[in-house]
Amino acid sequence: MTWDLGLRGAGLLLLLSGAFGVATHLVWGRPAPRYLWSAAWAAYAVLGALVSEWWFGWATKEDLQPNVDGLSVDETLLLGGVVPFAVVALVRVVVRRRSRTASTDRGRAGGRRA
Repeated sequence: MTWDLGLRGAGLLLLLSGAFGVATHLVWGRPAPRYLWSAAWAAYAVLGALVSEWWFGWATKEDLQPNVDGLSVDETLLLGGVVPFAVVALVRVVVRRRSRTASTDRGRAGGRRA
């Protein structure tokens, strides 16, 4: 396997990673940790490179369109961005639901823990 990700492809991957990091931070909401956007950025960059170069590295430019300087854009967006973003959104819904339930339970008990 050869890695053929060029400078334009790597730049596009970093740009997409940044957008994913900011979107993840915005979806997570107010109590998001300060490092969440950078962790999401790094995770997308690594996952996007692996999807493009390792998982779909066998395909030619004619097989995968659009292909920007070695970066399989559609596959990277779907498997590196949309699926993980949906997981982040789902986790956030579950965490918010649990925190609301816990605060409601504390409110019923008079705000005191046993």
